[in-house]
Formats: sequence, C-alpha cells, structure tokens
Amino acid sequence: MKKQPLLTTYNTPNLNLNNRVVMAPMTRSRANNDGNIPTDDLHGLYYEQRATAGLIISEGSQVSTEAVGYVNTPGIYSQEQIEGWKNVTQRVHDKNGKIFIQLWHVGRMSHPDFHNGELPLAPSALNPNSQAYTPNGFKDTVTPKAMTQTDIDKTIADFVQASKNALEAGFDGIEIHSSNGYLFHQFFNATSNIRTDKYGGSIENRARFFFEVLDAVKQVIPEAKIGVRFNPSLHNIFGMTMDEETIPTFEYIIKKLNNYNLAYVHLSEPFNDVSEVPFAVTEIAKHFRPLYNGTLMINANFTQETGNKVIENGEADLVAYGKPFISNPDLVERFENNLDLSEWDSDTFYTTGEKGYTDYPKATKEHA
Repeated sequence: MKKQPLLTTYNTPNLNLNNRVVMAPMTRSRANNDGNIPTDDLHGLYYEQRATAGLIISEGSQVSTEAVGYVNTPGIYSQEQIEGWKNVTQRVHDKNGKIFIQLWHVGRMSHPDFHNGELPLAPSALNPNSQAYTPNGFKDTVTPKAMTQTDIDKTIADFVQASKNALEAGFDGIEIHSSNGYLFHQFFNATSNIRTDKYGGSIENRARFFFEVLDAVKQVIPEAKIGVRFNPSLHNIFGMTMDEETIPTFEYIIKKLNNYNLAYVHLSEPFNDVSEVPFAVTEIAKHFRPLYNGTLMINANFTQETGNKVIENGEADLVAYGKPFISNPDLVERFENNLDLSEWDSDTFYTTGEKGYTDYPKATKEHA
C-alpha cells in the first residue's frame, strides 16, 4: 500500500526527518515562574510526548526582556532558561526527535506592564489598537516607542546571543519568528512602518532589518540550522492590515532567501477569510512555491487529508500542525493508523499547570 506523503521521510543536506508532520510553534504560557524558565515536569514532558513529529518547533521564546509581550512565556536569554531548555531538548532527543526553537520579539504587541512602565519597541510610534495578554489580564496596547538605531543594533545582538544560547541548550536549529504581526512583520508592513530612514519607505528598506538579523545570526549558527516564518496574507489581526505592497514585499523577501542555504521557509495560509481583500493571496503555498527553491513548510488549519494533498501536489515539502498536536500527542501515529483525533480544550490553551497540556491521552483501540 502506498505510504501517505505526510509519513514519508524527508532528507536533504539540511534536514533529515522521519516524517513530514511538523509540530507548529504554539504559545502555551506554562513558564509561570520568576525567571520565565521552561521546566522539566511540564515543558520537558509536553515536548517529549510529541517527539514522534518529524520536527518540533518550540513555542515562541523571547530573545530578551524587551521582546516579551505575553505572560508566562519561556525565554532564551538567561543561563537559567538555557539550563531549562537543555532538559527539554534532551528528552526529545532521547525519543529520537528533532526540535528547533522559535526566536521571538513581539515589538509593539506588548504592554508597559512587561517593561517596568517603559514603552514597547516598534518600527514606528503607531498603536496597533489591539490587546496584550499581561500578568493582569488583557490590556489595550499603547503607542510604542519608535526604535532608534541603537535599539535596532541591540535587538540584532539579542538575536545573535539567543542563537548561541539555543545551540548551548541543545536545539537542532532555530526559527526566526518574522510573522503574525510581531516585530519583523511590523517592519515589513507599510501600515505599521512609516520610517523615513534606511528601514522605511521602499520594500527593500522595510525588509532590511530582517536581513540584517539573518546575516548576523548566520555568523554564529549554520544557515542549515536556520528556519524563518512568514504570514503574507495576515489581515485585520494583531493590528496588521494589508495594502498593495504587502504581497510584493513577501515575494521580494522569499526570492532573496534563495541566496541562503536555510533549513526551511515556513509560511502560513490566511488565518481568516481574505477572499474579499483585493491585496491578499488566498492560497499561499500555491503562490509562493514557484518562488522558493528550498524546503517549504506550510501551516494553518490543515487536516490529514489536505496535508497529504499539499505535499502530493508539490506545493509544500512539510506541513506544520498546531492545535491537533495539543490534544493528540501521538498525532503521527493517529495519521498512520487513520484514527480519530481528540478534541482540544481551548479554555486551557494559555492557563498554567498540566491540565490541557500534558494530560491528553494517546489513542486507544476504542478510537479506531
């Protein structure tokens, strides 16, 4: 019997994966301790349970205290955090799994509550008019501070240090989170970046900060261990709106990435209905596959059937699954045996403790 495309191995000089089912990065807010440190009994077990994924991409991990914008998210900037992540990577590797860490800076999608009353950083002083999930619950975002050259240089250095820390912690690679309305995306988008210096105006200028970070990071970690993530058709979410230059900006970026030897480019299909948005692309994998020569990963609302189809059609090489992995730690085995999937409990996505995190059972015969 022909093997499902999702369950075939994926072998390139940069990636050797047992299957093409990737666990997508997902904020879970379980690092509820003073140092935002991942713990062995929660994070370690959670990722170990899901180690049969071809590749795990960790939850977004802030590269500095300035980068945080959500409560209880684990960082990758302190020695204590590095030690915590070492336990996680060891447990995944003991199960023959592979894990990248997603490096994160939320930019303006934050709140002064996280920064001792200081304003969050962003390309321009434009309020996203959204909400930030703070230790005191959801609060309205504020007008951020437009980053100075000093702020930009420090942020580049933070990503470089976080990349070194990731290697020390035992990760197989990193993913630069350039998506979903966070810092890099804010630079890309002309509705959030109105700078008049070398980081604003033209498409090339708005992409400059991202490439400066990538070029700096590749000095300390091999390009083959670097993935990048984008959400080209994000619209009316996280304060981000599209205009006529949005898709051309991502086309420019992704074409330019052919000059790098990356582990992968990770793209998201639209998070909401953008069929009436004149500037949007509704089928991201199909649109961007011809533009990129390397490994392409696609994400957002895929099922077993549509995941197999997108690989079979040659529109992507890997498929990242988010919420199905929350409630199905054995998602790969369920696909393999065509078993029903367990439903997730959205009420426990961002709570603390093991409930809705490490207590989802693996399939039993009754699921068949």
